[in-house]
Amino acid sequence: MPRSLPPHMYFVVSAVFHYLGPAFAVLLFARVEALGVAWLRIASAAVVFASWRRPWRQWRCLDRPMRLLLVGWAAVLAVMNSAFYLALERLPLGTVAAIEFLPVIVLAALAARTGRNLLALVAAVAGVYLLTDVRLVADPLGIAFAAVNAVLFAGYIVLGHRVSRGAAVPGIDGLALSMLLAAAIALPIGIAEAVPAFTSLVTLAAAVGVGICSSVIPYVADQLAMARLPRATYALMVALLPATATVIGIVVLTQIPSPKEVVGVVLVVAGVAAHRPGKAGSGG
Repeated sequence: MPRSLPPHMYFVVSAVFHYLGPAFAVLLFARVEALGVAWLRIASAAVVFASWRRPWRQWRCLDRPMRLLLVGWAAVLAVMNSAFYLALERLPLGTVAAIEFLPVIVLAALAARTGRNLLALVAAVAGVYLLTDVRLVADPLGIAFAAVNAVLFAGYIVLGHRVSRGAAVPGIDGLALSMLLAAAIALPIGIAEAVPAFTSLVTLAAAVGVGICSSVIPYVADQLAMARLPRATYALMVALLPATATVIGIVVLTQIPSPKEVVGVVLVVAGVAAHRPGKAGSGG
């Protein structure tokens, strides 16, 4: 992935592949339980990163604080992906997406120190609300898993931003190390439910597709974007995810949005367009 692109373009790549991954996961959900899907996603991504970056060569050169940062990020990745799929088993995707967005918007709000940025934030939140049609669902366990995923997604942004700005290890190599560690952390959680996948080449191929589309391409794009965008700007741009899902639905699935959803897309895009980042190092 070329590093010369504008940082916002890396986020667009991440947003698009963020929704291609679940298309592969549909096949896996029919054959593998949620925690198995989560581990297969992480493990297949770890194999790709190991083959591509050989990140273990970096580990011995890192100091203790950086190692702890990477281990913490790995734990977040492992539990976040597991909670995400457990929530999707019980709740509509739109509800999970809405809950996931709430802590992220707090990150953007913490740095929205101008009237323009606060208005941008309000527009983005209103647009996400219209797109996801937030509603209460009578499944407290599903809500709990979605809340865990949401908090950890905000943690993913914070820790990923620190890794992307660190000088000790290149961001992508740091991601590769954390993904390998995440596969080990999630192993006892998901390996039992992942076993059925190893009896079918089609299922394994789908698992590789999920790993590449959901944890390799978008996470690499995230690192390239985070290295050049303030954390608050990146957090606000996450509001584009529901809008991206709507566009993909139109193009790929011919799912025509309702007038309310069209208004939601317009508000999200307007909010992101109106936001003005501070200095390059702010929000980090």
